[in-house]
Amino acid sequence: MGQRISVLAALLLIVPARQQAQQPLAPVDWKQVDAGLGKSGALQPDGAYKVGMPRSDLHVTVGGVAVKPPLALGSWVAFKQVSDTETMLMGDLVLLESEVGPVLGKLQEGGIEQTALHNHVLHESPRVMYMHIGGHGAPARLAAAIHAALALTTTPFGAPGAAPAGSLGIDSAQIGQILGYHGKVNGGVYQVGVPRAEKITADGIDVPTSMGLATAINFQPTGGGKTAITGDFVLIGNEVNPVIRALRDNGIAITALHSHMLTDSPHLFFMHYWANDDALKLAHGLRAALDKMNIKKAG
Repeated sequence: MGQRISVLAALLLIVPARQQAQQPLAPVDWKQVDAGLGKSGALQPDGAYKVGMPRSDLHVTVGGVAVKPPLALGSWVAFKQVSDTETMLMGDLVLLESEVGPVLGKLQEGGIEQTALHNHVLHESPRVMYMHIGGHGAPARLAAAIHAALALTTTPFGAPGAAPAGSLGIDSAQIGQILGYHGKVNGGVYQVGVPRAEKITADGIDVPTSMGLATAINFQPTGGGKTAITGDFVLIGNEVNPVIRALRDNGIAITALHSHMLTDSPHLFFMHYWANDDALKLAHGLRAALDKMNIKKAG
């Protein structure tokens, strides 16, 4: 009898704890993040709050192509709320080589960690590096720390200028049909995101896809039905070499292979690529690579 009472008492303690765990978190005032960063963001459908900071101040060329910021120069940070007062931060900062040291030092002072530092493309001028970052804490504090670091660069914090209207010059609808995923035009670049099928965690916390976990496919028209493509495939280990072979078989160069996070599960590899060729031909090559991956079926 005494054992039954003990079990009942334990259950009565567990039920309120479960009810408490299911209570919604107190809402975050994202305007405080905007104020700390000096730049406004947007709440994503998957719950992350994301702020884009394209390096429109840089004039980078790759293989004779003048790179538009949405193609390969898009700094960003994203926040996921994890408690009433704290968020998880992830981001990717586009930096000139001369900016890497000062930015890294200022981020470390502000409690923002580095999770990767590397190239994404090859033979670009000037040389560009990509610093992936992570952190936990009060969102306004994290935002202020990032702003202090980026103030050491010429990253613009104003609203981006509107892209000139007109035809993109490539058939984005047909590209989307070939890929099996449709995207959107951003600053003269057609951007497609392809999410993985499995759940991804970091430090045991579910990471929303919009925090850099979708395979990114970007098309910047270069004239005559051609387009420059770049982005990154988000892969688990046994997918890496099948995807390499699929891309190379279709004339798409591999430009980098590395991790972006330290505590992700499953552990992911990010493969960057480049080509400048017929848009539809490249779309078929990218689709062949997607077929080697565990991706979410398009809705």
